[in-house]
Amino acid sequence: MTDQKRRPRRRGPASRSSATRPARARPLPPLVLLALAGCGGPGPPPVDGPVSVGTHSLHARIRGDGAPPVVIDVGLGGRSEEWHAMQDSLAGRTRVVVYDRAGYGASEPGPLPRHAAREADELRALLEAASVDGPYVLVGHSLGGLNAQVFAARYRDDVAGLVLLDPPPLGWLLGDRFPGLRRMAEAMTDDWQRLADRRPDAADPGARAEADFFRMIASEHREMLGGSARQAAAIDSFGDLPVTVIASGLPNPAFGDVAREYQEYWAEESRAVAERSRRGEFVLATGSSHMLHRDAQDRVLAAIRSMLEPSRRR
Repeated sequence: MTDQKRRPRRRGPASRSSATRPARARPLPPLVLLALAGCGGPGPPPVDGPVSVGTHSLHARIRGDGAPPVVIDVGLGGRSEEWHAMQDSLAGRTRVVVYDRAGYGASEPGPLPRHAAREADELRALLEAASVDGPYVLVGHSLGGLNAQVFAARYRDDVAGLVLLDPPPLGWLLGDRFPGLRRMAEAMTDDWQRLADRRPDAADPGARAEADFFRMIASEHREMLGGSARQAAAIDSFGDLPVTVIASGLPNPAFGDVAREYQEYWAEESRAVAERSRRGEFVLATGSSHMLHRDAQDRVLAAIRSMLEPSRRR
């Protein structure tokens, strides 16, 4: 995460993204969204603002036109802004959605707990409210990759393919091996929860937004090690759904003596996700850190563009 006031620098074993917290805007009412959809030249107009999902609003940036749409879900604490250049590159070929989950960026906080099924349902509501029709190519980084798998299981007919970037290692999430790293992850959750609880009723909007952000990521992290992991583990197979999984190859020095062993384990867990599809592909980006969208951008773009080809989706 970026070095904000009181924000811990430690990075967990399955979540190594960064975030900032811009000011929130008011959600666009559905009628305004519908009116915008009918304005302008050929194709839908771009969207850059809040969209109501019922209980709260989520900020979305939507560019381009075409099908299947690409929908990008960031990692834990991730910044949607980090994906804008990639989004703009893809927008010449199809419609591309990047959004902030509840409590991130300009999005309002949402109901707890923040498990993958809830976040998948909220994303589905956002896409429906913004008139982005599926089926979708879902691109999920880290925790976003876990959410994408659960979305595909819940809304199979709405998914054309998955591109998963370093999805959290499911075996480890469920308690397999590396207990020291699990203790590290649980300590991070506790740290974030303490930051959220320190000033829940702060008068300053920025302080409230920061508390909301920590509350959301603490719940996401807790559920990643619990409910979200069990939801993903319940998926028997992706069948014929095209799935590309890209794994990073560089160990994280923060993981100490087990860093290399854990990185190899993580890569094999990613390979296992690809093997849950009869049309799965596994790619190891040997020179990349966990931030694949920065270190291996060309490889990520190639995987997404390949997924847009009709021959890949047949």
